[in-house]
This record gives sequence, C-alpha cells and structure tokens, in this order.
Amino acid sequence: MQLYAFGITKDIIGEAILSFPIQEDSIQVQELKALLFKKFPDLLRLPSFAISVNLLYASDETWVNKEDEIALIPPVSGG
Repeated sequence: MQLYAFGITKDIIGEAILSFPIQEDSIQVQELKALLFKKFPDLLRLPSFAISVNLLYASDETWVNKEDEIALIPPVSGG
C-alpha cells in the first residue's frame, strides 16, 4: 500500500511517500498501526495521529486493502 506522511509523521518515517507492504490482502487500521509502531517506534511518542484511507478519515476498525492510499495525519493545533 502507498503511505503518505505529513508533518511530524514525515519526519519520523523519513520520507513523504512510502510503499508499505502488507502480507494479507486487507487488514484493519488498528493492525496497520501496530505494524507502523513496530517499524517506526518513534510514532509511539506522538499523543495521537489520524489515518485516512482513500481520502476519508478511518477508525481503528476500518479495513484497508493493499491498493489503498493511506495518509498519516499528525496532531494539529490551532489558534
């Protein structure tokens, strides 16, 4: 699957676009997060980050497929 990282997630991963292989045809977002935390443990230091699947915000129960575009959206603050 194709991962797009923004803000601090891009800094942690080291690139803005990453091809991230998964073994199964589809997994849930919570499983994807576990794989990301294993490969990039510094992501665990973030208070939170959102994941979007094909431009839509996803919950931990959302299923993602190998062909999906995934975005890692860091916490934001406003003022």
